[in-house]
Amino acid sequence: MTDAERYKRMYPVSWEQLQRDCRALSWRLMSLGPWKGIYAITKGGLIPAAIIARELDIRLIDTICVASYEGQVQGEGVRVLKGVQGDGEGWLLVDDLVDTGRTAVAVREMLPKAHFATVYAKPEGRPLVDTFITEVSQDTWILFPWDSQPQFVQPIAQCAAPMG
Repeated sequence: MTDAERYKRMYPVSWEQLQRDCRALSWRLMSLGPWKGIYAITKGGLIPAAIIARELDIRLIDTICVASYEGQVQGEGVRVLKGVQGDGEGWLLVDDLVDTGRTAVAVREMLPKAHFATVYAKPEGRPLVDTFITEVSQDTWILFPWDSQPQFVQPIAQCAAPMG
């Protein structure tokens, strides 16, 4: 299946929206602690983990480094580039998004007792996380602010081909 077939919708997220959503997630997580620390799933979980760490006053942050996407294409497997020790008890596991759940399954196997939180969730992966803020449809590509940049766009009147 091509990206054009898989992703029929686009959900752009601004830096401000991401900040608001991470703060909302922090509010939900606050009563579930205290937390020993945060495991951020790289790369997408790094920025949400930093915001959540600030909001919950958590100083200990580690990473679980995995690779499952190449651009907008999700591969068949998940490569663990750096794991962690322990079962995750008392730890918060943070990612930006749970999509199909492939990454979630891999990290859940590594840290079965961690509390898994994502900012965004799609239906296929949603049952694998404990806490999330916003659900989007499976056919939606979430355009994160670190994957985009503002640029000038010509007014429609200047782009339209002359008629006649």
